[in-house]
Amino acid sequence: MNRKKAIVIGAGVAGMATAARLASIGFEVIIFEKNSEPGGKLTAFEKKGFHFDAGPSLFTAPNLLTELFEFCGEKLADFFSYQKQEIAFKYFYEDGTVINAFSDSKKFAAELKNKVNESEIVVETYLENSKKLYESTGEFFLNHSLHKLRTYYNKNVLKALKGVKFLYIKNNLNQYNKKVFKNSKTVQLFNRFATYNGSSPYKAPAMLSLIPHLEHNDGTYYPKGGMISITKALHNLCVKKGVEFNFNLDVDKIISHSNAVKGVVVNGQNYYSDCVVSNCDVYFTYKNLLNNTNAAKKILKQERSSSAVIFYWGINTAFKQLDLHNILFSDDYFKEFKAIFADKNLYNDPTIYINITSKCEPNIQAPNGKENWFVMVNVPSQTSMNWDDLIPLIKKNIINKINRILETDVEKLIEVEEVLHPTLIESKTSSYLGSLYGTSSNSKLAAFLRHSNFSNNYKGLYFVGGSVHPGGGIPLCLKSAKITCEIIENKF
Repeated sequence: MNRKKAIVIGAGVAGMATAARLASIGFEVIIFEKNSEPGGKLTAFEKKGFHFDAGPSLFTAPNLLTELFEFCGEKLADFFSYQKQEIAFKYFYEDGTVINAFSDSKKFAAELKNKVNESEIVVETYLENSKKLYESTGEFFLNHSLHKLRTYYNKNVLKALKGVKFLYIKNNLNQYNKKVFKNSKTVQLFNRFATYNGSSPYKAPAMLSLIPHLEHNDGTYYPKGGMISITKALHNLCVKKGVEFNFNLDVDKIISHSNAVKGVVVNGQNYYSDCVVSNCDVYFTYKNLLNNTNAAKKILKQERSSSAVIFYWGINTAFKQLDLHNILFSDDYFKEFKAIFADKNLYNDPTIYINITSKCEPNIQAPNGKENWFVMVNVPSQTSMNWDDLIPLIKKNIINKINRILETDVEKLIEVEEVLHPTLIESKTSSYLGSLYGTSSNSKLAAFLRHSNFSNNYKGLYFVGGSVHPGGGIPLCLKSAKITCEIIENKF
């Protein structure tokens, strides 16, 4: 019997996870990637001895990688290693308050009691509820297609629905957090989790309160060698499973006939397959690869997620007060998100995220006594702005804030600099308007409105990655690969 053939468009995290799974169940798998290397957003580069992860920088839920490798008959430890972090994040406020957000929930609760007089019982209860919500409702709906009828006949669906409290439905994340916590700093800290899928805490549902579970009950982790190690592990897994990679080859179109896909066209050559899996932004898949403008327009009815401007700085000293993950909070969170989502504009006091992998691997990730800073601020997802002109202003606002909070003069310490902005994000990763997570979750029904992992209009066409169910970020991309492969396996 001839093996079924699958073509995967894009070698991002979800694309490679899908390819490895399909190869493990007997498919002949070919990946076409327009860039010269795998990873999608999860790439890296080096400059003058400073190593930078170019994209996602937070690693949680390593069990999802373990499960993937075990499914493929391999041990994760043979490809990849990581270590748990004692402190998930360090939070800095304008008034000088510094909060160490420990991965251990009890230590984190004690820290909030000590720093902002938040009740330890309240914090521990919040995180316990976050765990329950994640393990009941979250795990079910994040692990199954919301667009297949059989999902709702699953024996666990009632248990999942019972985990949805009225407060999660009625309130946005900010309203829910304000009901729980008495200190505005704690509210702001837990509001931040809406940004994990590019949303606003003032619009996104309180269901997102399940996200803190991953950091403060399960923990955050550092992959040895940086985040790029995840890309390398997935690539090596695919190669071992027999997946064929084709780099520097952009897919021109998806071949379709009588509403069924037959393969792809690359450089004028037809490649036929039994199914096609797109790891591209679903909008670009319809618009550019299928020339279906009507389907593409439907995608745009949903609000896009936020984007980012990232500075990669080689810093000529070490900052003892900083950790692996650091947040310097805006003094007015509401105005910041209003600027991003309502005004589609920049905010002059942005919240700053600084990731420093040399904290975990000194003298490897950066030269001796120096640090590699990944400095990110959230911005609107659009490419109509002249980002080259705006970068100096954004940099000025970032430097002013860092100087205030860390009491330094950071600009004179920068000896290496590279910049990434929405236009570059779109061109490099085919993310429409540079949105990092496809559509936002700024509505109560956002999870159900996100595009499915398969097409109702094109038989044999499937989707994975951050622009489709269940969403963006490494954990959800791994889940989308699993969901899609299960659908394909059931089909074939």
